[in-house]
Amino acid sequence: MFGDIGGLEVVTIIVMAIVIFGPDKLPKLIQDTMGFIRKIRSFADSAKEDIRSELGPEFQNFDFEDLNPKTFVRKQLIGDGDDPLGLKDLKDSVDIKSALNGGPTPTPTASVDFSKPAAASAGPALAAGERPPFDPDAT
Repeated sequence: MFGDIGGLEVVTIIVMAIVIFGPDKLPKLIQDTMGFIRKIRSFADSAKEDIRSELGPEFQNFDFEDLNPKTFVRKQLIGDGDDPLGLKDLKDSVDIKSALNGGPTPTPTASVDFSKPAAASAGPALAAGERPPFDPDAT
């Protein structure tokens, strides 16, 4: 959450807090703030446990991070460890930072072979000259 705050920003915030609140009130303010954060975390944890208990035993392993759209899409495309589309190799081979900075971009080493039919579209093979079946839902 605060990974993008640098050292200079932290020092600036500390100096401003000392100037605004004074060195005598600052420890009490920090203590009150930490107590408030602990209460919010305990409230959130109890709400998560209540939701898990209401969902039932089949959702005991439910992870609330899966509700994040970024995590959901990543799990759906890459899976739980297997990588059927080869996206992990492609992501590792492309250097985004150098591409954004205008530097040379390496060519990806992972490639997808489009000449092979996908496993999901496997069906009966068509004879030479035979028309594929019409699917009104696909058009």
